[in-house]
Amino acid sequence: MLVKYSIPLEQGTISHSVTLVPRLEYSFNLLNGVIEILEEKRNELKESNKFLILDFNEYDKLHLNAIRLEQIMIRSLDILLHIKQKTGCITGIHSIPEVLPVSIPMIRTVSAQLFGIIPHCSQKLSELSVHLGSIVLDSAVLTKARFDFSQSNEESASILDEVKLMADSKLSKQYPNLDFSKLCNN
Repeated sequence: MLVKYSIPLEQGTISHSVTLVPRLEYSFNLLNGVIEILEEKRNELKESNKFLILDFNEYDKLHLNAIRLEQIMIRSLDILLHIKQKTGCITGIHSIPEVLPVSIPMIRTVSAQLFGIIPHCSQKLSELSVHLGSIVLDSAVLTKARFDFSQSNEESASILDEVKLMADSKLSKQYPNLDFSKLCNN
């Protein structure tokens, strides 16, 4: 699936930034491709785990693993959807260094979580983080922007925690009879 994004660029930097637009579009397409795969996997897991709503055994490793896998999938998908929403806020070359640096650590986190579950998605996310990192650096050079990586990492960690809470809330609504505090401790 191809997704078209138009990124308005200022006249003064247009000759230098022409290469950013195709790279951004490629990055958005990578992100959308992974999101599509995760949505499909999430729906498959939700369907296959329906029996756990009434028949969950907290001592059965298969049941625990099924819930944990669904939890990882929901969290990963929600994080990537958040990133997709934020990348939609890019209005020009000057907004790239403001929007993208926070996304890169989150993408790397999701990539690490998916490594053993869906390796090809993990690989695509690793590629995406490299692309976005180079786009951030190139746009910063063109706009003479400065940014603080430690601040970006703190913002990223805060957003990750917030998205995890929301994802866990979705999961506990889906499985109201499960005690997720016990599940997390097992």
